[in-house]
Amino acid sequence: MPARPWHPTPDGLLLAVRVTPKGGRDAIDGIANLADGTCVLKVRVRSAASHGEANAALLWLLAGLVGVAARDVNLLAGERARIKRLQICGSGPELAAALERICAI
Repeated sequence: MPARPWHPTPDGLLLAVRVTPKGGRDAIDGIANLADGTCVLKVRVRSAASHGEANAALLWLLAGLVGVAARDVNLLAGERARIKRLQICGSGPELAAALERICAI
């Protein structure tokens, strides 16, 4: 199985994301490997990066796509960076399966 940017944990899922603000639409663009070898989920959002708007849009988008409440998606690191670490609370295997389905499209 190829590398994935998410890792199930006992209380949810850890996820590495590369965000493109002002991307024209809110969407998942697939999985990418960065030059340093880090595997990330590529996401674009319409919102600008100012005042945390892109971060909020990212959290809402991911929550809706994996079927959890927005309060269950937390930004752990990268508040002002393109590369972010997120935690999604819930059943790790179910969340991983949802992301697999989303990335297979």
